[in-house]
Amino acid sequence: MHEIGIANAILEAVEAECTKNGRARPSRVGVRIGEMSAVNPDALRFAFGMATRDTDLASLKLEIEICPLRHRCLDCGATFEVTDFLFECPHCRSANTECVGGDELQLAYLEVEDEACKA
Repeated sequence: MHEIGIANAILEAVEAECTKNGRARPSRVGVRIGEMSAVNPDALRFAFGMATRDTDLASLKLEIEICPLRHRCLDCGATFEVTDFLFECPHCRSANTECVGGDELQLAYLEVEDEACKA
């Protein structure tokens, strides 16, 4: 289950960013996962929960955005979502397309709370 490694990498990135910002406390982290990235969102949520359990990051919320498989037509330039693995351009019917999305795995954002603001 490589989701454990992904969860740990997310936490390492969060910790590194919070170290840069001194007293900032992370509250929410968002990731983008392409539907063709071979990452199981439920397994990632579980691994993330286990990795943060009984730690200072136990209250950190993980938000996952699933990104659809998208292609661009190399003939007409249209970008479209691929459904049912039909890669033909719906605008000009060309089969000359390339993948432009749906395989990503990105750290999208990190929300932090400044501890100094809490009185």
